[in-house]
Amino acid sequence: MNETRPLLSRVADAVYWMARYIERAENVARYIGVNLNLQLDLPGDPSQHWQSLIDTSGDSAEFVKRYGEATQHTVVEFLAFNAENPNSIFSCLRSARENARSVRETISSEMWEQVNEMYLHMAAQQLAPGAEWLPEFFRQLRLSSHLFQGITDATMTHNEAWHFARLGRKLERADKTSRILDVKYFMLLPSLSDVGTPYDDIHWSAVLKSVSGLEMYRKKFGKLEPHDIVDFLVMDRDFPRAIHYCITRADASLRAITGTEPGTFHYRSERLMGLLRSELDFTPVDQILSNGLHGYLDALQQKVNDIDDALLTDFVNWRPPVQTQSQTSTVTRGSR
Repeated sequence: MNETRPLLSRVADAVYWMARYIERAENVARYIGVNLNLQLDLPGDPSQHWQSLIDTSGDSAEFVKRYGEATQHTVVEFLAFNAENPNSIFSCLRSARENARSVRETISSEMWEQVNEMYLHMAAQQLAPGAEWLPEFFRQLRLSSHLFQGITDATMTHNEAWHFARLGRKLERADKTSRILDVKYFMLLPSLSDVGTPYDDIHWSAVLKSVSGLEMYRKKFGKLEPHDIVDFLVMDRDFPRAIHYCITRADASLRAITGTEPGTFHYRSERLMGLLRSELDFTPVDQILSNGLHGYLDALQQKVNDIDDALLTDFVNWRPPVQTQSQTSTVTRGSR
């Protein structure tokens, strides 16, 4: 992006958050859908499995304040339909729609129609909730998100606005993959006595299914092994929901926006993104596990948040060198 700033910061912010909100809604739908099936396969108290979804979302304190106990009904209500929860599926689709509406001159008409259709479908289902249609509902929502991504890539010019959309989508995806993996290690497993048992395999399968990665993992590694699963979800360079893959594509989009040569940086966001990508390029999985996966993923999530904050400073709240007021974004940003 040169000094003339051809893309308004308002547009950049809206496109970026439109993509992040849709990705966030899809990921929440994934977690809930997998959990609906997981509780059929595992013994014990089902509330434990639903609590893990709240832990994954990072909104445990708000959930406890509103609902107290984690049950299927309360968790689905909070994560899917609660209009006051800014990270619920309903709120994410509403925010994605408002962002899309504000930049209809930038996105394609097909993109707008798909976002609008997803929101209206969610709003209609919210009026008549029922447990019997939940699995199919969340499956359709995932497919609708995939359709939106396909429409975006097929109908939108791959210019700066498109790269901002991909940047938002990949950062959101990296964050959510790290969270579901973190929960498995420290919250999901009911007892150390289950390690290495069929119940443990069910948990690991659920983690991989949450990112639609079970089949691709099996093709590459075969047997379910914690070391290999961490390698696959964190370090894989080809699987589209692996953290390394997402950060690599986000870095490529950021450099396409700025025009900065690889190995150099002009903006703080480029420096932070480059540092994270280098860390993923050269840190072995054994070192991550020996130092503690939980601490590593916590630090990674903070680094993604820092990149997001730097993007806000570099491209949304940016001020030109001349004494004139630049365009700034007015859309509501998502919670981190």
